[in-house]
Amino acid sequence: MAIGAVVLVALAVAGWVMSTYNGLVTKQQAVEAQWAQVENVYQRRADLVPNLVATVKGYATHEKQTLQDVTEARTKATQIHIDPSKLDEASLKQFQQAQGQLGSALSRLLAVHEAYPDLKANTNFQTLQAQLEGTENRIAVERNKFNKVAQDYNVAIRRFPASMLAGAFGFESKAYFEAQAGADKAPTVSFD
Repeated sequence: MAIGAVVLVALAVAGWVMSTYNGLVTKQQAVEAQWAQVENVYQRRADLVPNLVATVKGYATHEKQTLQDVTEARTKATQIHIDPSKLDEASLKQFQQAQGQLGSALSRLLAVHEAYPDLKANTNFQTLQAQLEGTENRIAVERNKFNKVAQDYNVAIRRFPASMLAGAFGFESKAYFEAQAGADKAPTVSFD
């Protein structure tokens, strides 16, 4: 009878360990899959840049520095690759910084069209601008989804008693996307 009770307890513990471990793996994979989607939409933005630069280049011949800044920022942004299993704060911050520089350079490039009426009326430019705006919205949506999936995973690995298993099997917390510095301040609008 005692042996049966011990076997029953051992089976229950083994079942709990397997179930908890598999649940953590599922959540970890969800974070990695969502990270791939984040990278996908950032890549979409990077893929639009050469077409946008080529379109602007034909009209805005005096904007060489702006075009060069966009091209350099795109190169830097596409060179940063993060292993999804190691999404820590430092690597995510480096990724965000490069993407922020590209976003800033693109904003300056899009502002150029005001000085060039022919460019402003160009259908290719308008289409690329609309695609870029749509992509920026997708980026925001996918980053938000990533933060939610990462939070779900981070909570799961910190809850007791699963936290004991998470530590034993090397499940580490994932970093979150954060707002860029200065995002809490409204931009100044001037009609001078």
